[in-house]
This record gives sequence, structure tokens and C-alpha cells, in this order.
Amino acid sequence: MTTGMEERRTGSRLHYRNRGCGCGCGGFFFVLTVGILLAIFNAGIGIGISIRIPLTSSNVTVAGSVGAKDKAVRALPEYTEGRLGGNQNFINNSTTMTIGPAEGAALIVVGKQDGAPGFDLHIDIR
Repeated sequence: MTTGMEERRTGSRLHYRNRGCGCGCGGFFFVLTVGILLAIFNAGIGIGISIRIPLTSSNVTVAGSVGAKDKAVRALPEYTEGRLGGNQNFINNSTTMTIGPAEGAALIVVGKQDGAPGFDLHIDIR
């Protein structure tokens, strides 16, 4: 019988091999279930955190949102506006997923972000 986790010995090391579909499938199912449910109610939820890098004017921001297409991107923090899919920062890792009326967006930005405070915890329900 095989479980999701298998052990394999190589010399003195023990390796684990996970046979799951990883985080990629998790995002798909999250947008499929939560995103479509929020789209039915024409709502969007966004959450993010931003922290200033000491001795610089740059921030590290991690944010995500899910909901109806017109509400999901607007639920992200204001200082991330225009950075979703942009290339104006040192690091910008953006991803979006659209399934029918629902959309999910995630954003990791390292660099100067105008209007970003020293520390911010952003939660938005629209």
C-alpha cells in the first residue's frame, strides 16, 4: 500500500518524496471554490503585509486577493496599484488566475513602493 509520502534510503541519507500536486493545484481549487462563491455575492477579499527594509526606502510586500473579477485586484493594498505583473521593482513575483467570474491574484514585491508605510497589515473586504 502506498501513501502520499514514500521513503527512500540513499547511503546514510533518508529522502522523502511527496506525490501530491503541490501548491499549484491548491491555488486552482481555492479560486475555484472560494473565488466563485465570492463572485456570486459580488465580493472580494484581500490580505497583505508590508515591512520596510531597515536603512532603505524599500519595502517587502506580500499580498493576495480573491473574489469577483472587478473586486479582486481592488482589494489589494493601494501602494501595490500598478505593480501586479509590473517590472518596476527589484523583485516582482505576480500571479493571477481567472476561472469564470472569479479571479485570484498574488503579489510579492521587494523594492521602493510609493505610499507604503514602515509596517502595514492590510485586510480588505469589498
